[in-house]
Amino acid sequence: MDFRKTFDTIPEEFDKWRPRYCEELYNHIITCTDLGPGKAALEIGPGTGQATKPFLKTGCDYLAIELGEHFASFMENKFKAYHNFHIVNGDFESHNFETQKFDLVYSAATIQWIPENIGFPKVYDLLKPGGTLAMFMTYSDEKSGNEALYEQIQEVYKKHFYVETKYTCRLDYEHVLNYGFTDLNYHEWKKERVLSADEYVDYLAGTQVEHITLKEPYRTRFYDGIREAVMRAGNQMKIMDTIALYITKKPD
Repeated sequence: MDFRKTFDTIPEEFDKWRPRYCEELYNHIITCTDLGPGKAALEIGPGTGQATKPFLKTGCDYLAIELGEHFASFMENKFKAYHNFHIVNGDFESHNFETQKFDLVYSAATIQWIPENIGFPKVYDLLKPGGTLAMFMTYSDEKSGNEALYEQIQEVYKKHFYVETKYTCRLDYEHVLNYGFTDLNYHEWKKERVLSADEYVDYLAGTQVEHITLKEPYRTRFYDGIREAVMRAGNQMKIMDTIALYITKKPD
């Protein structure tokens, strides 16, 4: 199964429940790249644009490439007021950018869908000398804040979570240095979320790729089991988020 368009089937739910990033992350990238008018930025796979507006607001020439047609339509409507907003509904791996070059290429939890031997060299070619690649994502810890509940939820997974295809996309971000990039730096910021049972079920159903593919009767049994476990634990699921940023450069 090709998971790449899974989220595109539920753009409204995905937009509502996907965790947001933090202003500190955006400010760091914008400061490092001196992004603004006269500079060009490319976002790979923006989804519904959770990580788009801060870069648009700099006045840079912004381009997104988005594989999902529903996501692309969602983005066009969401950011239509920005004269510097442009989007292509296409596949980054095969799209011909012709002579376009960028000061910044960035990915918010999307570049891991692209094989590194395709993604990293293509980004390198698209960047201007001295240009920046920023890759960021959220790592969510659902165990530390609720260990007893976490163990109960694992039992629900064992009993009811059956999917036809496992999600296996993984990327070692440090490998970017094998493709000509230099000066790789890592930064992180911490956030905390607290969700009710219904909110946690909606979060799983709207942001976790394997969960979206669950079929009946497993789907109902699984989500009912998750909801009941959280309700027994006081109707509260605490999630500790680490917002991680890998930022690197193409040499001058």
